[in-house]
Amino acid sequence: MIEKKKFDIYDRIFKFSARTVKFLEKLPKSISAREYSRQLIRSSGSMGSNLEAADGALTKKDFINKVGISRREARESRHWLKLLKAVVPIQNISDKKELDWLINECHEILLILSSIIKKTQKGS
Repeated sequence: MIEKKKFDIYDRIFKFSARTVKFLEKLPKSISAREYSRQLIRSSGSMGSNLEAADGALTKKDFINKVGISRREARESRHWLKLLKAVVPIQNISDKKELDWLINECHEILLILSSIIKKTQKGS
């Protein structure tokens, strides 16, 4: 049901999730970093799995629902990334840049998912 850009959003979410995990592996092993990391791994991974489920939806309503779940997981991922930025001390400049990239990419994915939902609701 997703148009020709289907593979672009799938690829972006996959790469985002993989980069997120790689980034989290570098964090200090504090209690907050570990707990936020667990939550973030779940939500970022769920973005892609729900989009995959949407692609196999049998109805337009189910498709919109699954993409909506993916969008909610993206919001949650952005929340955990921002919390990490606020409370986990990151000394390495490249790691700080990576975290900023992840936050920005998550926001862009959110916008794309919102656009997919709006276009589908309009019937395009």
